[in-house]
Amino acid sequence: MMAKAENNTEERRHSRCTLFPYYTQRLAVNVLEHDRRMIQTSEDMAGSEGSQVGPSLVAFSLNGIFPEEDVSSRHIQVNDLAPALESLAAAKSKLEAEVHTINEETASDVDQWVANAKSLEDDISRTRSRANEIVRRSEAPDVSGKAIQEAVDKVDFLGQESAYNNQLYNALTRIKHVSQLLDEVESARDGKRILQALHLLEQSWVALDGISVSKSCRVMKLLDIRAFELKSSVHEALDHIWNSLVQIDTSTSQVAVFNSRLDEQLSLADAVIGLKAYKEVDNRMSVFWKDLDRVLLGPRTVLQRGDVPAIIVENSALQLTGAAERTVLSLFQDLETVLEYLSGRLGKELVSSLSNCMMPDLLPRIIALWLEPAVPASLKDMDEFHKVIDATETFYSRIEALGFSRLEELQDWVQTVPRVWLAKCRETALESIRIKLTQGLGDPKEIERIETQTVSQEEGQRLDPNRSVLFNSDGWDAAWDDHDDAPRNENQPKETKNDDGGDDGADAWGWGDEGDDNETNDAVADKNPKQTEPTEDDDPTAAWGWGDEDDAADAPERDTVVIPSTQELTLKETYNISSMPEPVVALILAILEDGAYLVSNDGNPMATAAAGLFSLPTLVLAMFRAVSPHYYALDAGGNMFLYNDATYLAERLSEIVKNWKARDDLVPRAKSMLRLDNDVKSLQLFATRAYSSEMTTCRTILRDLLGGSQTLLQQEELGSLNLQSQVDNAVTYVRSTAASWSKILARSAWSQAVGSLVDTIASKIIADVMDLAGIGQDDAYNIANLITRVTELDDLFLPPKPGKDDIPSTSQYASNWLRLKYLSEVLQSNLQDVKFLWLESELSLYFTVDEVVDLIGLSFVDNARTREVVREIQGRPHPRGS
Repeated sequence: MMAKAENNTEERRHSRCTLFPYYTQRLAVNVLEHDRRMIQTSEDMAGSEGSQVGPSLVAFSLNGIFPEEDVSSRHIQVNDLAPALESLAAAKSKLEAEVHTINEETASDVDQWVANAKSLEDDISRTRSRANEIVRRSEAPDVSGKAIQEAVDKVDFLGQESAYNNQLYNALTRIKHVSQLLDEVESARDGKRILQALHLLEQSWVALDGISVSKSCRVMKLLDIRAFELKSSVHEALDHIWNSLVQIDTSTSQVAVFNSRLDEQLSLADAVIGLKAYKEVDNRMSVFWKDLDRVLLGPRTVLQRGDVPAIIVENSALQLTGAAERTVLSLFQDLETVLEYLSGRLGKELVSSLSNCMMPDLLPRIIALWLEPAVPASLKDMDEFHKVIDATETFYSRIEALGFSRLEELQDWVQTVPRVWLAKCRETALESIRIKLTQGLGDPKEIERIETQTVSQEEGQRLDPNRSVLFNSDGWDAAWDDHDDAPRNENQPKETKNDDGGDDGADAWGWGDEGDDNETNDAVADKNPKQTEPTEDDDPTAAWGWGDEDDAADAPERDTVVIPSTQELTLKETYNISSMPEPVVALILAILEDGAYLVSNDGNPMATAAAGLFSLPTLVLAMFRAVSPHYYALDAGGNMFLYNDATYLAERLSEIVKNWKARDDLVPRAKSMLRLDNDVKSLQLFATRAYSSEMTTCRTILRDLLGGSQTLLQQEELGSLNLQSQVDNAVTYVRSTAASWSKILARSAWSQAVGSLVDTIASKIIADVMDLAGIGQDDAYNIANLITRVTELDDLFLPPKPGKDDIPSTSQYASNWLRLKYLSEVLQSNLQDVKFLWLESELSLYFTVDEVVDLIGLSFVDNARTREVVREIQGRPHPRGS
């Protein structure tokens, strides 16, 4: 009930507030209109009757106008009263009619007003009663809790109403204040008082934010729109001022900054205040830097073809002119000119903001395009580089004093110059290796290897005076087998394969090559369980793989042996290398010399890079091992050149290490810092892998030419001519390969490599024959014919100038060569001849009993005679030893 009464009271109050001004205004208008009409009526009546009494009475009655003296002093006659009464009656009638008309027109409004007045009177009475009731209840001790709560609610309601009214008043006051501020902003803008306009605009923003009215309110929207429009118009005026103070002309490549201008009211400092008001200082400086870089600093700092322009100050403006020297010192001079000009004109705050966007772009460009190219790759040009370092430090100190910041990158570069120089040395060295490889192998160079070894008296007695080599009594078959066809010299390759049969590319960088030599020796021993004779460590002649029985006088280019009374054996042979090893060796020596110089001169600014220089040869050699296989493979026989080159590098590095430790002009620290032993081992292993890769490839090709995984002799679709063609192709391939290798490898390595290929053919044919189900007479003839074509390769292993008594040394390098020849003999022999070959000849040295029995079973009919021969052969399994 109370809420309902309060709502009714609020509605009546609102109705009163709304209608009362309207009723008052309408009543005043009606009264004024009534007066005007009455005056007009009185004047009409006086004019028509010609008497002044009536109008005077009417005027006095209606408006209180006292008649003129001539009328007021006039003696009134009886006959004057009738017209006067008539005038009064007419005026009354007319007035009543007008009042009636007004009443009819305003009847509803008056009724409403009367009702509102009555309602107001009732509200006043009710309020008075409630107030008296409140007073009475407050004084009465037995007031109920419900009544108290109602009173409290009424008090809260009245307090809220009062607070609302105060809030509304404050909001209207603040709105009025903001409107006045915006008026002042507009006035200041029109008067070109930009700073004042900005200050007032800022005040208006603060005041607008302080109005506690929803932004969706219409009056707030209007104020926001007006403030935004004024902000935009003031910003346009500020842009105009800024562009007049900071001018960048792309067409003339000029940049000018003015502190003030006569045609502008604001100075640059004042414009900065305006930019801060809009929070555009950093953005404006970013735009300025981009324009400055495009017009001035870009053309000056970016190296291009042609001349580089210089920067000067002319007519209070920076501009490009002429051509500058392409040196770091000249660049720093021009940059100091620019930065000093900007520091003196922009002010501290703008310089700080400009540094944040300028230095992260400018300094890396200077370092990358100017400072790093000036870093020398060796100590030869270090004096000139010291000037660059000093100029850089001076430039850094100068621009820091001018107020520029964000210079840490330049400072770091100066402080880490030794590391920068070392990185340049590393980059230059590795790049030189890569470039050299891309240029190809170049012209081969002949290298002569000479080695002197002391031999025992027994070894001296084993030397055949008619031969130029020392050979094992057990022949080459005891030194290496089909799976280890590399030369037995420690500087010559032994094939190494990964599980997949190919090279492990990661080994090119020397990973895992630091193991103990004993592991390698154990692996070799496991791989060659039959090897019981002294190795190259015991027998120097075996290391070279010599064993040819040609006369030294007839073959001067071959290895020679000189045995003086002191029992020293001098070994000599020649091989070819490409143009790569010599530059690599020269580069390593230059690096080591620079490192030794820095170790001996601790006062040198680059002395801290000495340790890095001594580790650089390892990286150079790793680069060579990683990249060279690709480029060497582009040339025929490239892997063999790579084998020779890696072997030569290993030998030269060993000599360098030996000579380095023997030098008297080096300090002990320089001697101890040289560590190339692991690199020598890595190169030796790398040479072995190159050799093994070439041999694996060649053997695969040979096997493919001979039928691959299929048995050559069981391909029925092939006729005898096609089989001969396949064998001829394999023989031709061996000859062509041998010819190409003869221009690369030493004679000993060449013999073993070609012997391995020959042995591949022999083992393939022997295996295919042993896999046959049977061999007829024609088949035996055809197989013997094929073997004859293969055995023509014997001429490859004759001395360069053979005599008629010279015997080919093929069997020394191809373990299956004599097996192949004896196989041909067996295929062309009868049972008696086979028996003779086994019992009296040397067939038992190359075939086992089971193999011979199998051949007999393939070639001969199973009868009593055959079984008897087999029993005799089986009865003497080792006829040569019995």
